Amino acid sequence: MPVRTPIRRLPSLALLVFLLALPRAHADATLLLEEPFGNMGAFTSTGHAAVYLSRVCAETPVRLRRCIPGETGVVISRYNKIAGYDWIAVPLIPYLYAVEGPNDVPLFVNPKVVAFLRNQYRRTYLETIAPDQLNGEPPGGNWTQLVGSAYDRTIYGYQIETSAQQDDEFIRVYNSQANRSHFNLLLHNCADFVRGVINFYYPKTLHRNIIGDAGITTPKQIAKLLVKFSSKHPELQSASFVIPQVPGSVPRSTTVHGVAESLLKAKKYIVPVAVFEPIVAGALAVAYVGGGRFDPKKNALVLAPGQPPQPPLATAERRSYQHDLNTVLSQAAPELKPRQQEKIWTHLENNSEPQLDEYGRVTLRVQMDEQWVDVGIARENILNEGTPPDLAKELLAARLQEELRSSDSPRASQAEVMHDWNLLRQVLPLHAD
Repeated sequence: MPVRTPIRRLPSLALLVFLLALPRAHADATLLLEEPFGNMGAFTSTGHAAVYLSRVCAETPVRLRRCIPGETGVVISRYNKIAGYDWIAVPLIPYLYAVEGPNDVPLFVNPKVVAFLRNQYRRTYLETIAPDQLNGEPPGGNWTQLVGSAYDRTIYGYQIETSAQQDDEFIRVYNSQANRSHFNLLLHNCADFVRGVINFYYPKTLHRNIIGDAGITTPKQIAKLLVKFSSKHPELQSASFVIPQVPGSVPRSTTVHGVAESLLKAKKYIVPVAVFEPIVAGALAVAYVGGGRFDPKKNALVLAPGQPPQPPLATAERRSYQHDLNTVLSQAAPELKPRQQEKIWTHLENNSEPQLDEYGRVTLRVQMDEQWVDVGIARENILNEGTPPDLAKELLAARLQEELRSSDSPRASQAEVMHDWNLLRQVLPLHAD
């Protein structure tokens, strides 16, 4: 039975806007630098790498073809222990959000919502790669890395123009090669795979940093080299952007580093080394500084579903919105302190269950005053007639509070915050607006 992959035709104008948000001549390859998260983020802060090809699509998740008009291309990367395959290709929107289109992306997520959306997509399109267990429950393993990446982490993109001839040759070569896993953290990791893809289009562009990364290919190293290559070739259209982690109670991802940088910035490692092996510590510092510092978020525009790229929200604007939000919420519920208000939605969603509405968009079934009510949590259903305004207000307030928190990584653009603010105004009591 073949692995099914959805045809990505344009379901709405919002998807067209999303696709046109990436400035390009005809097509492009985009290196995705993804921040570390979870237990691996504590162990190593090098993150993950993937590549988005806008003119290459998936006949199945393990066989490529040219896109037809209206399709969005695929994200392709190397994975470990997923049905024995070395690489797997997933359409762009599902890779980022585990949904069919931008209008379906939830505004605020918790681990239950993320697991629910991933499993819905798996059962529809990835059953052969990640089949149900005998008891009908979702399988364990790394298949969750295939969809909903933007729920787990912030993602930086570095885009460069490609030609139709290059894309056709890439499809021919990668389809003809054996797609069997040979993942190795030191020699054949995800960054090595992406390095090979970019070098297929532009030979000898990306390489390991023998000193700074101890010979291991890291996502940050290859991103830095691609940015350098783009600056030397202005005739090739290029761009950089950031896709913020979706607001929610899922733990936030952490800053991505190289190998030497990771050791230097981890006190529990570098302090003992500096005490007992100061020469080694000095060599690490020289390797880091000599390799050239690279800030992934420098000059990156914020890319959100269904919106063109925008500059990140400036600090002064963020503080102004924060003040206005606190004022509006205190007027709506003067008996509650700001911290208490922040906990309201968290408490409600902890006791909720995700499900799909009649249009296939995610909702939460929430218990309120001993009754169960359905709350739309996507832009297209949060203002539905059946969603209680008080619950919509709590969800939007939680989203805005997350977007407006101080952070090293961009969390939102001004346009996105304004859009969320306008939604909030529509569900506020009249005296609070």
